[in-house]
Amino acid sequence: MTFPPTSNVFSGQNALRDYYDPDKNPPLPLVEIPRQLNPFYDDGVHIYAKMMTFLPAHNVKELPALAMLSSSQISPQTKSLVEYSSGSTVISMGIIARVLHGIVDTRAYISNKTSESKLKLLQFFGLDLRLFGGPSQPEPTDERGGIQRARRDAEADDTMANLNQYENDLNWGSHMRWTGPQILAQLPSISVLCAGMGTAGTLTGTATYLKRAKPSVATVGVCTSPGDRVPGPRSHALLAPVKFPYKACVDEIVECGSEDAFKTSLYLTRNGLICGPSSGFNLVGLIRYLEKRKVEGTLEQLRGDTGRIECVFLCCDLPYQYLDEYFEKVPKADFPPIRGANLAKVDMYRYEEGWELKPQSAALVNACSRDDSILVDLRATSDIGPLSYPKTGHTLRIPMRTLQRDQTSPFHDSQILEQQWKELADCFDRKTSPYAEHLDVLQGKTAVIICYNGDTAWMATSILRANGVIAWSIKGGAHAWADQQNIPSPVDSPQRP
Repeated sequence: MTFPPTSNVFSGQNALRDYYDPDKNPPLPLVEIPRQLNPFYDDGVHIYAKMMTFLPAHNVKELPALAMLSSSQISPQTKSLVEYSSGSTVISMGIIARVLHGIVDTRAYISNKTSESKLKLLQFFGLDLRLFGGPSQPEPTDERGGIQRARRDAEADDTMANLNQYENDLNWGSHMRWTGPQILAQLPSISVLCAGMGTAGTLTGTATYLKRAKPSVATVGVCTSPGDRVPGPRSHALLAPVKFPYKACVDEIVECGSEDAFKTSLYLTRNGLICGPSSGFNLVGLIRYLEKRKVEGTLEQLRGDTGRIECVFLCCDLPYQYLDEYFEKVPKADFPPIRGANLAKVDMYRYEEGWELKPQSAALVNACSRDDSILVDLRATSDIGPLSYPKTGHTLRIPMRTLQRDQTSPFHDSQILEQQWKELADCFDRKTSPYAEHLDVLQGKTAVIICYNGDTAWMATSILRANGVIAWSIKGGAHAWADQQNIPSPVDSPQRP
């Protein structure tokens, strides 16, 4: 087996520091996308995804966070970080601040329009959240927005630092240092680079490096379509206040909408490249750029010495935190149906195998021989005869409408399960049960439940246990009982005198 330059093992006191150091890791993967996702494959175009999600924090913003947190902006007096961020940047800051500086207080200033699932994600990473109204993507220089509020708060407190990803040159400098050199080393024949533009740091740094090292590389920036929103990137209009020198290194800017971004990342993920919406966004932008070049008849100008057109787009994020949005943006036809969806709101309580007692077992005999035991019989009235065994203190007969003697197990048929669960839930609910006057007898008692094959009784046990009743079911039900040697069937047993 051939190993990369590093064995990829991190140990000792500096293990986490080394793990987060790009210089002590192998290059992030550069993976060609499947032919079925590349409409220009027959034109000799090869498209590669630069998997920034393989960084330890699993998003592209880790590199700017690492560079900014290694700067002189962090002093020994710094106890807190504050940043306006849509998610990935402040998550990376929170993680790396702990690793490098032992700072545990990272405060995320964030739009009040952020989804509940994203807020929970930020809380999961231990971030202190503060919501702001107004535009979800305020202009960096707007004094009314959260970006400038974070700056002012840090200026007023010597123990607080605001790294300000929107104006900090170490943001884009991190990609000059790491992302650009990696890509060129992995793919010296690169023809086109494509990346989205939020702070514009990723594209500015990577494109600046590539342009200096190989001026023939075409660089493409992607912005969101006007009035639309994709997590991370901004519209062209909102880039106006950005101070990073992206204009000097970007050859063309294209636009992409959220539906195309989410749908494309869904297809990439299903084809093995697991990535989020801004990654799909970047691929859509690249394809639109190539389409334009082909229509104009200038696609051939991109072809390198290898005879191929080698293109790279950045995969910046993962899909998991945006799952709700995928179901809003992507047509329903793109998602497989859920079989048995009728069970989503029934049968919600837990089960334990230990709640099933085998016929003729000592546990069943013990449960039934107690003075406070109650036999709950769920079978049809026509099948209920005097029971010679087990001998319980009381019998509560609840003949179920939805239960038949030769019926299949409810766990094999979702419709039967739904019907039986609803009937049992009603039967054991004092407000809805036709047996309400008898339910009080169950409280503080031991209930032994029997049906035909045992599974409906097990379901009833689950419901009763969830409602505080000590309940057991007879495994295999009346059928298993009848099969026991020398034990009369509860169905066929004769009338006792």
